[in-house]
Amino acid sequence: MRVITCNLNGIRSAGRKGFFHWLRRQKADVVCLQELKAQVHQLEDSLYWPPSFHCYYHPAEKKGYSGVGIYCRREPDAVIEGVGRPEFDREGRWIEARFGDLHIVSLYLPSGSSSEERQQVKFQVLDWLLPYLVERRESGQRLIVCGDLNIAHKKEDLKNWRGNQKNSGFLPEERAWMDRLFGEAGFVDAFRQVNREADQYTWWSNRGRAWEKNVGWRIDYQVVTPDLADRVQAAGIYKRKRFSDHAPLIMDYALED
Repeated sequence: MRVITCNLNGIRSAGRKGFFHWLRRQKADVVCLQELKAQVHQLEDSLYWPPSFHCYYHPAEKKGYSGVGIYCRREPDAVIEGVGRPEFDREGRWIEARFGDLHIVSLYLPSGSSSEERQQVKFQVLDWLLPYLVERRESGQRLIVCGDLNIAHKKEDLKNWRGNQKNSGFLPEERAWMDRLFGEAGFVDAFRQVNREADQYTWWSNRGRAWEKNVGWRIDYQVVTPDLADRVQAAGIYKRKRFSDHAPLIMDYALED
């Protein structure tokens, strides 16, 4: 099973840059999208409904903001939009496809970089999200949670870690949350199961020639329950072409598609 996740920074913008033409060649079974910045009625063009997939969107109520989507080659048993928290679900940040006990999620966590108020919203989401994920895992569900978590976990996950220790995305509290996610909560950073190399980034600022210099952050993840850790076969970050300020994260699992 091949699972791709990508923050598109606008699905229509990414489409104009060739994302969907690229996607046709990737042999993906599930594709998780974040930051659609579009309502469903703005996606009537067939480009946004690839014929190889069952396509599902969960936009934010606010126009031109957030939103997630998921494409599945096989029709899911169920598709769940949101988690039942209105303040979170209004922003279009969670969509989930269920295949038996395997549940694949496209998740877009809030960024706190725009204001202290939004940073506090981010902390509030982190506070309830971890026990929610643990409850799901302990109920016997197999989870692949894909998406932009807006947090770089360790020093090797961003180029300029020294200069970003007081910035949203690399705050001590955020990194401690990731420690708990991949520690006591029992989840696994699937990418690091098979790729321990340095300079593996998925997002680059549009300032200061960051892309050209590879001054990036690894903030896009596939987070899996421990029973899937040994099923991870391969991981790659696609950088030959740019569709967004994020790069697609491509992972292969030893699972039936």
